[in-house]
Amino acid sequence: MIGCFVTGTDTGVGKTLASCALLHALAKHHPRVVGMKAVAAGAEPDGQGGWANEDTLALRAASTLAVPAALDNPVLLPDPVSPHIAAKRAGVQVTLPPILDAYRQLAAQADAVVVEGAGGWRVPLSETLGIADLAMALQLPVVLVVGLKLGCLNHALLTAEAIRASGLPLAGWMASRVDPQMLVPEENMDWLRRQMDAWDAPLLADIPWQATPDPHSVAVTLPRGWQ
Repeated sequence: MIGCFVTGTDTGVGKTLASCALLHALAKHHPRVVGMKAVAAGAEPDGQGGWANEDTLALRAASTLAVPAALDNPVLLPDPVSPHIAAKRAGVQVTLPPILDAYRQLAAQADAVVVEGAGGWRVPLSETLGIADLAMALQLPVVLVVGLKLGCLNHALLTAEAIRASGLPLAGWMASRVDPQMLVPEENMDWLRRQMDAWDAPLLADIPWQATPDPHSVAVTLPRGWQ
């Protein structure tokens, strides 16, 4: 079973689009692929009388394996704010065991599981727990989505160093061109490629800016061993 954890340099850098593109790429080689939004903050009607997160709905649409909501989104918080604040407002304590149990059940059914984080690598889930703790508990290789905009080099370097310091493998990175007005984007890309190549973290996708995100249009090169 192939599993990975997708994190980003910030909120709004295209983690969901990248995760869905990964699912489509994996589905070309594996019949049962599923996305997981372990912790989601922000809920909307799901069209079936319940509630769901926008990111979770996108991951479900990109998955080939349909699973209960308790498995692909074990923690759903109503308010679209930082998870630790959303949890406090909802009177919920985010803990690892239910999330890890849901992941184990998904892994038992699927050929590949793509777990999308929330925000960036150090986003808090509670006073004592964060996204990095969740990734380390899952023990999955990490894919880093870099939002190409002013300041991205610093954000990418700090995040990649933190991932590597955690002991988890940095399986690769995906460039997300979130700012169509960015100056000298290719110069930034060249620097990032050299830095990431030095860490054996290949570029998996260069995602162009899209007014309407379309994961089918994203060309993804899967890491070795994921085919």
